[in-house]
Amino acid sequence: MPRSLRKPTVTKPPADPHKDADSPRWSRRKAARPQELVAAALDLFVERGYAATRLEDVAAAAGVSKGTVYLYFANKEELFKSVVRENLVPALARGADLVDAYQGSTPELLRELLRGWWGLIGATPVAGLTKLIMAESANFPDIARFYNQEVMVPGDELFAKVLARGVARGEFRPLRANPTTTLICAPLVFLMMWQRALRATAEKDIDPEAFLDGLLDTLLFGLTAGEARDRPLPPQHGPYIWEAIRDEMLAQRAAALAADATPAPAAPRPGTST
Repeated sequence: MPRSLRKPTVTKPPADPHKDADSPRWSRRKAARPQELVAAALDLFVERGYAATRLEDVAAAAGVSKGTVYLYFANKEELFKSVVRENLVPALARGADLVDAYQGSTPELLRELLRGWWGLIGATPVAGLTKLIMAESANFPDIARFYNQEVMVPGDELFAKVLARGVARGEFRPLRANPTTTLICAPLVFLMMWQRALRATAEKDIDPEAFLDGLLDTLLFGLTAGEARDRPLPPQHGPYIWEAIRDEMLAQRAAALAADATPAPAAPRPGTST
């Protein structure tokens, strides 16, 4: 090629070693990224179900690439398990702690747990996970078994401890834990299904507060013994304990999200001391 037609060589200016240091660096904390994915997955699982939720949709909802999802979760099943562990398991664990530390009567403890279940789980989007399991367990038995082990069994054991506590204190009749715990939990599951599915076409509505009050009255009529049977349940004064638990859990989640927005410290310039 003639020299006159050759393109002139362009010399690039040397890179400014301070450019990156001078630019703001808003990098997400690696530990907080999975929390964003789990939050996005919860919304999509509840809205679409397990089968219809795709990992690329979760990534888009979280504002990341699909490849980022695979950095933290091997597949959709593992992501679903994390959704359950992040949103349901902690509430059950706090319930178990409450049973161990509670100082009042067992009927009052049962009221706390019923109200707490509704406030922490039943009245929140998390309740949609139970509907998902009921609808898709036949097609996805592995996640159904996982849900049973992580949620149903601990929930059953939680109420079994309440029954044993009541019997030991002379407040409850010595009934078999199974099926008594199922008789406690089944109406709660129904109330979730009502809110999430049946309510849309029902002619009459169900007030969750009245439902829980009626359930508690019915349970105590069949469970209580001795003086507890003749002693009315005292009215609740002030906030329930579960409300403080809810506020603490919400504060922890808010702190985690706030940490995710914290800018990473800028790298020091070469030749400067820190």
